[in-house]
Amino acid sequence: MLLDEYFSTGPERERPIFDAVMAELDDAGIGPIHVEPLAVGIFLKRAQTFAQLRPMQRWVALSFSLGRQVDHPLITRKVTAYSGRYYHVVNLRSRDDLDDQIVGWLAEAYDAAPG
Repeated sequence: MLLDEYFSTGPERERPIFDAVMAELDDAGIGPIHVEPLAVGIFLKRAQTFAQLRPMQRWVALSFSLGRQVDHPLITRKVTAYSGRYYHVVNLRSRDDLDDQIVGWLAEAYDAAPG
């Protein structure tokens, strides 16, 4: 599926959030990133997925895993541990919810993903 095809059927808030995430990652010098749009959401990959953007009813769920547990007001789901990794979900209602701390965690997730 092409990115434009994916966004043609999703909620309007989804594209600005995706664009903001990609712009912040680019500004931070993180990449290359392979973007894989699927029916369930957009997977951001190095050799493996390091983050996912999944549309929900009122927000976009941004998930990523780290080697440690973190706390942030936008992490509203219970952080789950699996094989020494901690899986986090941040609910983004708009591009304004994306802050430097979240971008830092995405950079950490990217660095930890196999290249």
